[in-house]
Amino acid sequence: MHQPRTFSDKVFLFIKGLAMGTANKVPGVSGGIVAFVAGFYEEFIYSLQKVNLKAFKLLFNGRFKSFYRYVNGPFLSVLIFGMLVSYFSVSKLLDYFLETKELFVWATFFGMIIGSIYFIAKDFEHWNRKTITWGVLGLIAGISISFLSPARENDNLLFIFLCGIISVSGMTLPGLSGSFILILLGNYVLLLVDSVNALYDTIAELVQGDFSFTSNTERIDTLKILAVFTLGSAAGLVTLSHLLGYVLKHFRHITTATIIGFITGSLGVVWPWKRTIFAEDSLGQVLFDSNGDPVIRNYERYLPDMSLTESWWAIGYIILGILILIGLEWYGKSREKK
Repeated sequence: MHQPRTFSDKVFLFIKGLAMGTANKVPGVSGGIVAFVAGFYEEFIYSLQKVNLKAFKLLFNGRFKSFYRYVNGPFLSVLIFGMLVSYFSVSKLLDYFLETKELFVWATFFGMIIGSIYFIAKDFEHWNRKTITWGVLGLIAGISISFLSPARENDNLLFIFLCGIISVSGMTLPGLSGSFILILLGNYVLLLVDSVNALYDTIAELVQGDFSFTSNTERIDTLKILAVFTLGSAAGLVTLSHLLGYVLKHFRHITTATIIGFITGSLGVVWPWKRTIFAEDSLGQVLFDSNGDPVIRNYERYLPDMSLTESWWAIGYIILGILILIGLEWYGKSREKK
C-alpha cells in the first residue's frame, strides 16, 4: 500500500483530493466514487484504519516520524490537503456555478456517475445469485434514498455531532452522498454553506488582524457548530474505515455488487433536469430555516425539452463528465501497473 510517490504522483493525488472535496459538497455526488474509480479507494480505507490506538500512542510519545509513517502520512496528508483547499476555493466556485449554471453542473456530475458505474461494472466478473441479490438490494436502497423528504434544520450540538458521523459516509461509501444525507437531515445549508463560509470569513479577518468576530455571537455559535461537526466527521471516518476494511477483506465481491447497485439507484438524485420544491406552510408560504434560507422539501424531475439549445449543451456536459471519469480510470490503471 505504501508505494513511493514521484512529484507528479503527488500532484495528481492533490488534484484527486480537490475532486473528492468538491464531490463531497455536492448533494447527490459521493467523494468515495472518485476514490473508487481513480484506484486509490482501498489505500484510502487502509490508511484511515491506521488511525487507531497504536497511532495515538506514537503521537503522544512524541514519535512523530513513526506516527507519520504508520498512518501512511505521505498519502493522507496530500489527499486531505487537496480536500481542504477544495472547500475554500473550488467549492466557492462551485457554489457560483450552481447558482448561475445549475443544469450544466448537475449534467457534468450525472455523466461522472454514469462513467463510474460503467468502469466499476466492466471489470467485475463475479456475478452470481448472491452478488445479483445484493446488487438489487443496493439498487433499491439507492432509489429509496433518492425520494426521501428532508427534515427541518436542527442546530442541537449532539445532533450536529451525529450529522458529522453520518455525512462522512460520502467519503468512504461510493454512491452514498454525504451532502445529500445532510439535506435529508435538514442541515446542509447550516453545515456545508453557512459554517464553511463563516470559517472562511474568520480566517480572512484574522489575516488582516481583525478580531471583531469575537464579539459576534452568531459567528461564534456557527464556528462552534462547525467544530462539533468536524469532530463527528473525524469519529465517523475512523469508525467506518474499520468497518469497511473488514467488509472489503471478507466480502469483497458482495460489497462491490452492492456498491454498483447503490450508485445506479442514486442516479435519480443527480438527474440534471429537475426543479427544487420548497417546503410551504398551510397558507402556501415558503418556509425558511434559522439562517433565512428556503427549506428544500424535494425535487421535481422532468424530461428534457430537446428543442432547447441548453438541453443539448447539458448532454454535452454529461459526455464531459464521462470523459473526466475515463481520465481518472486511466490514471488509476497506469498507477496500478507501476
